[in-house]
Amino acid sequence: MSVDLPPHFADWLALREPADAAARAGDLAELVRRRLAAGADPLAPAGPLVVHDLGAGTGSMARWLAPRLPGPQHWILHDGDADLLARAVAGRPDAAADGAAVTVETRRGDLTRLTAADLADACLVTASALLDMLTAEEVERLVAACAGRPTLLALSVTGRVRLTPADPFDVEVAAAFDDHQRRTVGGRALLGPDAVHACAAAFARHGVEVLLRPSPWRLGPAQAALAGEWFAGWLDAACEQRPELAGPARAYAGRRRAEIAAGRLGVVVEHLDLLAGG
Repeated sequence: MSVDLPPHFADWLALREPADAAARAGDLAELVRRRLAAGADPLAPAGPLVVHDLGAGTGSMARWLAPRLPGPQHWILHDGDADLLARAVAGRPDAAADGAAVTVETRRGDLTRLTAADLADACLVTASALLDMLTAEEVERLVAACAGRPTLLALSVTGRVRLTPADPFDVEVAAAFDDHQRRTVGGRALLGPDAVHACAAAFARHGVEVLLRPSPWRLGPAQAALAGEWFAGWLDAACEQRPELAGPARAYAGRRRAEIAAGRLGVVVEHLDLLAGG
């Protein structure tokens, strides 16, 4: 999988990190902690918890989850972008929940080509906001690589967005955006909002138990900067998919930007978190 990242993508990740942290399903992180503790072998040699984070970006998942898990940890951060990985190392978490050391290493490469052998030492596999960028075949390969070890996949979009107050044009933009998420890029038919349920079904075919939890962004006046950036990208993608929307979108964008600036627009972007196995 080769993805051309937009300019200032690292800035976008930094902007969204607090909303991501607030949205992730904390109860699934607690289940991960309990399952890892229950599976610990008291006769096994001492060693760190090894976590493979797929599509790590600037390392937000490690910063969120590492302080929720006890004991020494070693995070292996996978991504295709060297600059993002460098930022992840610079911003690595300081310590585990009990103060134990957290170390990181990076691996740059194509996430869609990972195999079970690449993850053989993993006690846990994680990812965040990744699945919607994959095809059905790539999801199947990812699940095959992860099956047999706990896997926490957070913040997968579902295609459901709610803006308050509602506007008649919201529905058209949302439908066009979802079509854009499912577009074909370089011969790859992306799953977009269908990906998380395709992933759950793939784990089930491997006989792996799956839990799903809602993890919505809830953006209000305190998140105006993020709401503005999200709205601009959402509308641009919709108009790219359906160019005939560009004309009426101008007045719509003006209305919505005025509401954001005035602190009057509420935005809910639905996601699902998935925990498989363990």
